[in-house]
Amino acid sequence: MSIARGMVLQRRRGAALLLAVLSPTLLLTGCLGDQLRPLPGLNQRLSQLGNGHDPALSGRWLALIAGQQGRQQVQLIDLERGLPVPLIGLNRPDSQPLSVAVDLSGERLVVVRQREDRTELVLHRRTLMATERLPIEPAGVPRQISLSADGRLLAVEVSRGGIWQVDLLELP
Repeated sequence: MSIARGMVLQRRRGAALLLAVLSPTLLLTGCLGDQLRPLPGLNQRLSQLGNGHDPALSGRWLALIAGQQGRQQVQLIDLERGLPVPLIGLNRPDSQPLSVAVDLSGERLVVVRQREDRTELVLHRRTLMATERLPIEPAGVPRQISLSADGRLLAVEVSRGGIWQVDLLELP
């Protein structure tokens, strides 16, 4: 084989390799389009709630912490209707929510909140308008949470003695 022919084959292999590497990237870029864009109507309504953070999405429900002028509250948005849902008995004037999770039915919300000098974990049952404190054993300071779709299993990031751990808890 001549040197020239060997160089042509090597270039073809290099081009084929480059195409094989770039194809998935080009395909993904083509599928994603130019940019991800906010949903205009819903995002305008969300901005009316004030500064929002710590969103939790489950089916048709969006739970988040939002507020204005330093007063943060847990908000639950029904995405099908595009409207906030009342959470009677959950948002207390003497507490600051830190993290929220919602189940698939929108019935159960779990919240990590700061109240007085402690951080606590609470379960809110929306249709019952009832909120109960969830003790963590062994004791620790909760930070982040994630709730299963059926609302029965909770993952909690907990600090114990300065070490972060994840606990899985079965809810009542």
